[in-house]
Amino acid sequence: MRRALTMALAALAASAAQGTPLSDLRARTPEQDVIYFVLPDRFANGDPANDTGGIAGDRLSHGFDPADKGFYHGGDLKGLTARLDYIQGLGASAIWVGPIFRNKPVQGAKGHESAGYHGYWITDFLHVDPHFGSDADFAALVEAAHARGMKVYMDIIVNHTADVIQYREAGNAAAPYRSKADYPFSRRGGIAGAPINGGFAGDDDARSANWAHMTDPAFAYTPYVPRGEEKAKNPAWLNNPIWYHNRGDTDWKGESAQYGDFVGLDDLATENPRVVKEFIEIYASWIDRFGIDGYRIDTAKHVNPQFWRAFVPAMQARARARGIPNFHIFGEVATGDYDPALLAGWVHRAGLPAVLDFAFMRAATDAASGRTGTRELARMVDDDALYGPRGALRLPTFLGNHDNGRFAMALREARPGIGAQEWLARDLLGHAMLLTLRGVPTIYYGDEQGFAGRGGDQSSRQDMFASKVAEYNQDVLVGTASTTAAANFTPGHPLYQAIARLAQIRRSTPALWGGRTILRASGEGPGLFAVSRLDPKTGAEVLLAFNTSGQPITAQVSVEAATGRFNALSGPCPAAPAAPGSATISLPAFGYAICAATK
Repeated sequence: MRRALTMALAALAASAAQGTPLSDLRARTPEQDVIYFVLPDRFANGDPANDTGGIAGDRLSHGFDPADKGFYHGGDLKGLTARLDYIQGLGASAIWVGPIFRNKPVQGAKGHESAGYHGYWITDFLHVDPHFGSDADFAALVEAAHARGMKVYMDIIVNHTADVIQYREAGNAAAPYRSKADYPFSRRGGIAGAPINGGFAGDDDARSANWAHMTDPAFAYTPYVPRGEEKAKNPAWLNNPIWYHNRGDTDWKGESAQYGDFVGLDDLATENPRVVKEFIEIYASWIDRFGIDGYRIDTAKHVNPQFWRAFVPAMQARARARGIPNFHIFGEVATGDYDPALLAGWVHRAGLPAVLDFAFMRAATDAASGRTGTRELARMVDDDALYGPRGALRLPTFLGNHDNGRFAMALREARPGIGAQEWLARDLLGHAMLLTLRGVPTIYYGDEQGFAGRGGDQSSRQDMFASKVAEYNQDVLVGTASTTAAANFTPGHPLYQAIARLAQIRRSTPALWGGRTILRASGEGPGLFAVSRLDPKTGAEVLLAFNTSGQPITAQVSVEAATGRFNALSGPCPAAPAAPGSATISLPAFGYAICAATK
């Protein structure tokens, strides 16, 4: 027995030494990955039997209507698993899967209903929504991805649940936000109301003994759970209004951004230590059960920072105990502006390891569209110090998403009447920036097939399989004569080809995923933007140059004095510097070059 055990352990050690897809991905740090973000409902339908989620009735009961952009279309986890070849072929090494938890199928006022196809209206935080399949289907997805060396990141929500709790005073109307000053915790229904919650010292006191005095949730409104929905949520404790803010709808400003309901979605009192403890256990259980590789946190800036300072270390510890040392956590701190101070503030105040890089989105979109010059991209080089040493390397960067809209749409809006050739060229230019500049490149599904759309939210969530939505099917795509009326899984698409090639270059070039950045050239108007990325071990230079203008450019750019020759990884690179410390770069309109120093 002892000899057999020794031999088995030796075999495991030999296997570990040789490396396996799972051991390799566990060792890979977040900045080494390329992320593919997908909404399961819109990607691939692997099992039509689950299209209605096993719910009887019409579309207002089960939420399935593939002709309506606001309802379920049938995509599921089996379909996503079956298309891993396509995603891996693109060069992605991590999949960010939109929320898969059981959702309230349909909600909204009469005549304005939509479905929870996007996954952000959770009722059951412990199980997969039957529209997407089963817990076993998710386990199969993770196992299949891991077998290929691909990570799986889950999209999670702590800020709110589905809209179940209602307010007596509001009736069927929206409930305006009621502030803590006008409606303090200590009075029922306003400062003149009867005393309640005696001994409660406020929600900035996180002691359990303090929160034991919070017994009445009717300080601003009188919350209640409608008949028939008393057990709608899981775990069961979520059904009690005492665990929520109950102050009405947010107006997105000031105090209400943390305490208000998102258009009715029940806003959790994440200051409460019971809520903190329970959500740590909820999301730790997904790590324990499925061995996932990271969390993207929805609406992170609408939760108090103290919550994240408890939650993040707990998730990292649970992941390490599960053998996942590089568990990636990144939060959504949404903004349409170039505002790295806002983003970095949440890294430092809340202890978030990373945030989605909305500043990069703004800078790259403005530059690649020619709407502005490249000054914001240039500013990033200095502003990255706000995130701390090497912190910017782990920020997931992106060009568009399911809320803001797609990159191709932003290009079209910035340049109305843009021709097909220029549209494709600018799209390729933006993706070259995404795949080579610092951060973790995040591809929004369908961008590699030229999806554009007409706006954000529902209008940017097209189907990869043949769509029945008229708005989607009438839209022109980048780089192809195809439409969304047909399936779009074409590896030959010029964007797919370019992204795959750039992803391969990035993976094999440490300077592009781990190197610091030195600004070489930028301008107030469209034109040359150039930086050098330095190999984190050898210091060897990779010169990146981009032409954001519609005219060819030739210019001298500074390079490292030690650089003697260049190897062209992509685009027109000089064979050698024109003189020590200076290289001549010539780029066509909307062109780019990746030039690696060889000596």
